Amino acid sequence: MTSNFFSKTFLILGFIVLNISSFAKEGMWIPTLLQAVEGDMQTSGLMLTAEDLYSINHSSLKDAIVHFGGGCTAEIISKEGLLLTNHHCGYSQIQQHSSLENNYLEDGFWAMTRQDELKNSGLTATFIIRIEDVTARVLNGIDVGGEAAYLKNIRAIEETIKDNEGFDAKVKEFNYGNAYYVIVTQTYNDVRLVGAPPSSVGKFGGDTDNWMWPRHTGDFSMFRIYADKDNNPADISDDNVPYSPKHSLPINMKGLKEGDFTMVYGFPGRTEQYLTSYGVDYVMNKANPMRIDMRRSSLAIIDKARNEDPLVKIQYASKQSRISNSYKKWIGQNKGLTMIKALDIKRNEEAQIESKYQDYKTTLNRFETLYNENEKYNYARDLFIEYYYVGPEILRFSMSFDDLASNYDTLKANGKLEEKIEKLKASTKSYFKNYQESIDKEIFEVLTKKYIEYMDKDLLPGYLNVLSAKTTAKGKGMADYVYKKSIFTSQEKVLSFLDGFKKGSIKKIKKDPAYLIATGSYNGYFEKVRPKYSEYTSEITALMKTHVIVLKETFPDKVMWADANSTLRLTYGKAEGTEPVDGKIYKFYTTARGILEKYDPNDPDFILPPRLIDLIKEKDFGQYATDGELRVCFLGSNHTTGGNSGSPALDGNGHLIGLNFDRTWESTMSDIMFDPDRCRNIMVDIKYVLFIVDKYAGASHLIEEMDLRR
Repeated sequence: MTSNFFSKTFLILGFIVLNISSFAKEGMWIPTLLQAVEGDMQTSGLMLTAEDLYSINHSSLKDAIVHFGGGCTAEIISKEGLLLTNHHCGYSQIQQHSSLENNYLEDGFWAMTRQDELKNSGLTATFIIRIEDVTARVLNGIDVGGEAAYLKNIRAIEETIKDNEGFDAKVKEFNYGNAYYVIVTQTYNDVRLVGAPPSSVGKFGGDTDNWMWPRHTGDFSMFRIYADKDNNPADISDDNVPYSPKHSLPINMKGLKEGDFTMVYGFPGRTEQYLTSYGVDYVMNKANPMRIDMRRSSLAIIDKARNEDPLVKIQYASKQSRISNSYKKWIGQNKGLTMIKALDIKRNEEAQIESKYQDYKTTLNRFETLYNENEKYNYARDLFIEYYYVGPEILRFSMSFDDLASNYDTLKANGKLEEKIEKLKASTKSYFKNYQESIDKEIFEVLTKKYIEYMDKDLLPGYLNVLSAKTTAKGKGMADYVYKKSIFTSQEKVLSFLDGFKKGSIKKIKKDPAYLIATGSYNGYFEKVRPKYSEYTSEITALMKTHVIVLKETFPDKVMWADANSTLRLTYGKAEGTEPVDGKIYKFYTTARGILEKYDPNDPDFILPPRLIDLIKEKDFGQYATDGELRVCFLGSNHTTGGNSGSPALDGNGHLIGLNFDRTWESTMSDIMFDPDRCRNIMVDIKYVLFIVDKYAGASHLIEEMDLRR
């Protein structure tokens, strides 16, 4: 295969080839390319046009889709800025407003007036103004100017839009650099909590049911966007008014039938569909087992403590959820990839490529070499994330004092020293509101030992070796030493230290064992690991730019789409169940009967509010029943991933039918390989959401805002 072949292929391919079968389920489609699949979607049940789904000339469905808090999706469901997303997406806000006196996690929260809606500092809602292909502009002159020209082009595109239009703009790479799009956005900063069911509804099933089917979880919460009097973004203020949207989603009150067209619109985070066999092998056999082990250890400690103390249950609710979600996902991902023999499929694909283009063997060999050489650094990176960012909190907290310790003179010279100290005092109070030293200490002891065991000795921070040897020699645990010596274990210690802070106090920070471990791990990663990791992954990415083209040439009937990268996408399929393994059949929906069947007052994952039990037993479903039943959740063959949490599930008319919140356990492999026979996304039925709002919570004023279609 010659370089001329690749050049010609790139010109023909442009960005992506869309080759759709009679009913494609795989794929997360960029809205600007929907014309290419419009016909297939309409044949499958879509009653709208591509222009109705995404338009920059008039209001369209995209104007109701919101990037919520940077990590989830939400949607506008009223003309007064009412926002719907998952309970787990609003979980940290619900938790921050909770206390033992006002336990909104346990009891739920409903604002009965606008004045009751709760402000949330730092919470944002971002709308897409437009998505524009800027590939030619980004690549202009880079043959001569290299990376400098590339960065200059990107900066010019982003700054021109911001200066001329006043919107935010971000150029994003797609398909390993085969294309670049600028995402133009507008962000609102005043987003207030309106309603949330109790966790016994919003998280019903807990970790037991997470990633599982059948599901009976009312995973939703409600917020409202506020704007200034001209409907523009504004800082949080009592003067702000509810946002007036360009489009809000009508709600389908008819209910679904099996086989009905469904689509999910949102911001999927990351997929890796085109990984080589070497990449899949690393994920399955190296990264996932280590990450699962690290998180299992933390969860055992946190879960035990939460079951024993109601305050800890609140304090560690969001932390536990964050750790647990990926933990269980990775277990399911490995099971699914093993079940469909993903490695064999990838290796067979590569053998066919090599058979068609014999000189491509050199490229495949290079992939193998790069993955082998990078494994040490890739593994160290994954391990660092699990230890530093997910593990003992004392590390991240002590690291927040690094600027003070390292830049004291500069801060003082610029008149910023007192401001810095006051900010640290404020963050200290916020940090210890949800912290228990005994829990963190236990996590530190277990994970630090695993970190030392797993990490390549050449990449392990030197201080950890010293500490391990020192404490072992004295017959002590590392945690006993660190948490006894460190000032970062209690609010009283830290505030007292900051109250008397002077230049000489820097020594105390720099000798603190928690700070030494934190800076050693953090700096060690950026000095020893990241440079080599970046070097290898840059070359792998460069090879992948060609690899996706070769895949299309070798398998012309293969559906090709750009991997998810947290940009707006639409995926479509239908409401349908599955038979994932022999003898197991998944019906496409569940009902309230299953809630009572799972109810167990002795299991924290399956407790229920008494009022909900009564409503279900009495079958007091009102207008929210479908064929006499109250449906709770349903399955669809829509290709989703993380970031699609909170995404609207829509029917062929663009009406809201549900709220995406999960996948089945067999489906977690779909980030790497989608199997249309097994992969299903899980959605809470919109009529169950409205039932909880109206019949359970009595917040009928919220229903009155909505456009219900029968």
